[in-house]
Amino acid sequence: MATIDRMLGRLVRRGELRVIDAAGRLHDVGTPDPGRPRVTIRLADRRVGLDIVRHPRLGAAEAFIDGRLIIEEGDIAGLIDLIRANGAWEKPGPSLAAPNPLRRHWGNARARLDRFNWGAKSRRNVAHHYDIGDRLYDLFLDADRQYSCAYFTDPANTLEQAQADKKAHIAAKLALKPGQRVLDIGCGWGGMALYLNRVADVDVLGITLSEEQLRTARRRAEEAGVSDRVRFELIDYRDVTGVFDRIVSVGMFEHVGPPHYRRFFLKCRSLLADDGVMLLHTIGRMGGPGTTDAFTSKYIFPGGYNPALSEIVAASESVKLIAADIETLRLHYAYTLKHWYDRTVAARAAIVALYDERFYRMWTFYLAGARAAFLHGGMCNYQIQYIRDRRTLPITRDYLADAERALHARG
Repeated sequence: MATIDRMLGRLVRRGELRVIDAAGRLHDVGTPDPGRPRVTIRLADRRVGLDIVRHPRLGAAEAFIDGRLIIEEGDIAGLIDLIRANGAWEKPGPSLAAPNPLRRHWGNARARLDRFNWGAKSRRNVAHHYDIGDRLYDLFLDADRQYSCAYFTDPANTLEQAQADKKAHIAAKLALKPGQRVLDIGCGWGGMALYLNRVADVDVLGITLSEEQLRTARRRAEEAGVSDRVRFELIDYRDVTGVFDRIVSVGMFEHVGPPHYRRFFLKCRSLLADDGVMLLHTIGRMGGPGTTDAFTSKYIFPGGYNPALSEIVAASESVKLIAADIETLRLHYAYTLKHWYDRTVAARAAIVALYDERFYRMWTFYLAGARAAFLHGGMCNYQIQYIRDRRTLPITRDYLADAERALHARG
């Protein structure tokens, strides 16, 4: 325990962490913080501490998933929040993971290889996360199944309100006109495409690589009586043809991979009309380029990578797409993930019945860790509005607020 004691002592200075080792001995780490509840964990066997010291993030995650790191007081969200809050991205401080140079070099090389998302690999990666059963997503998402960062005009808003506001916020930036053709790259379960058709009288083609999402999206279009105007196809963005007045992509760019960024934007430029508008909504990182953590790569989003703004802009500017507007959503995803985590915890029995306790622990670790990354780490969301012609949009941003109000009025 001496080694892990030293490591935890560096990581937790404010707030109380109590560790019960495999022999039943109690170790207190940190100092009381009135604003942060105490967390107590139990290490079920002697190897847990070694696993965490050897590979802090993945080791801790797998010990928790396997039931070998047990939360006795508090929950996994409280544990992760306690550790991440002590090393907030904005402040100098200890790092959760400090691998030796050889391990870091190997990890970086492996991460770079993992980012090559060719067509067949992209489909496998998407299926890993999205084709695990629609029932799970019904249990923690909003009714429209928006599986991306919501937009909180007030942190106290409901998840449903914030997701509705997100769709209106994006639609306003698209500057839609009736009868236009819209391409939705990474359409999910169809909510955004159906919304744009309903509020703006546009025709939409939504594309996905998930067969389960495709089935649901097509069913929803048929039930709404708009399948002639809102179509969904199982197709890679690289294989789309035609010209579109507007392109929207929400929560898909994280799966493209840096080696393919220029090709992605080159394809979008070729699909976008001369006077077209594109809106890219993606998770990003506030610092420079980095790597995807081992837990996320292994268990959640294989092949996924959250880009730095510099990586996005460097690729898009190389194909002469003009970034007409860039907005950084700094805390919105933390608020979103808190809702998802709370709904997941409330649905524990249903999730365990669908899968098992191990899956439930993995999913809560994923949501809790993601929330902490947006609350204390370097993660954020970017909304980047692109145009091909500098004269396409009004020269001030005033039109956005007016458009958003009009869209809310239409519902």
